[in-house]
Amino acid sequence: MKRVVIALGGNAILQRGQKGTYDEQMSNVMKTAKQIVDIILDGDYEVVITHGNGPQVGALLLHMDAGQQLYGIPAQPMDVAGAMTQGQIGYMIGQAIRNELKRRGVEKPVATIVTQTLVDKNDPAFKNPSKPVGPFYDEETAKKLAKEKGWVVVEDSGRGWRRVVPSPDPKAHIETPIIVDLVEKGFIVIASGGGGVPVIEEDGELKGVEAVIDKDLAGERLAEEVNAEVFMILTDVNGAAINFGKPEERWLEKVTIEELRRYYDEGHFKKGSMGPKVLAAMRFVEWGGERAIIAALDRAVEALKGKTGTQVVKG
Repeated sequence: MKRVVIALGGNAILQRGQKGTYDEQMSNVMKTAKQIVDIILDGDYEVVITHGNGPQVGALLLHMDAGQQLYGIPAQPMDVAGAMTQGQIGYMIGQAIRNELKRRGVEKPVATIVTQTLVDKNDPAFKNPSKPVGPFYDEETAKKLAKEKGWVVVEDSGRGWRRVVPSPDPKAHIETPIIVDLVEKGFIVIASGGGGVPVIEEDGELKGVEAVIDKDLAGERLAEEVNAEVFMILTDVNGAAINFGKPEERWLEKVTIEELRRYYDEGHFKKGSMGPKVLAAMRFVEWGGERAIIAALDRAVEALKGKTGTQVVKG
């Protein structure tokens, strides 16, 4: 039995153009659960799942912002918002997978672990916040909030001003021993949601920090920690492409680390979208993983069989 870590993209929970109601999100999650159960039953895999939480954190920050302005309810810090949305999404995914398994006559336990992700307090990202979070503001309001709260704010692509936070590199998951124990006991585990809650260690104690960890890089770290053979990133496109959007566009099928590294260094993969996915895939295979996959959510089973998507291998 092989072990696979599946990193779900945002489209597994919220589709482009949707408002983000619970019913919309749960409908998407139920479709995703069918794909995951297909994988579990088709190939008899041990599965660990991770997921994004960007839209959900953004909505929660808006809720807190409105609550603070209208009713004086104190807003919670970013790390707490990350923990809250991990619980929310993990609950939805876990319930949907359990129900789908039961429909098919299978009894298998599912557990969600609200996960803390250790980062280096000296990571250069803390001196160069770059990840936009939360609502858009006009310039005056943004600069006022920056002064009051100590935020860093930037103008975001002509759409308004936003807060930016650091995006440090994940080093380890605090709950790894628990996750590994559950997987070895036959649980389907959902962990490291949204990249996990970023924490640093000071004087032997953990402390949450206001940052956002890339969920694919954190998922890759999780795949190492659970000794997975396969790391699969599911997104809204069926793999990685060079010269994306240009006449000479070419989708990558089976590709070695060396070839992929060359394309990465040439700048073929955008920093905010495919770049982290490609980096995570390369890290996993370099670590010793059998294969990393980037594929579309609705083609997950085929991709795991090696029939579609971008398949990253050693040499």
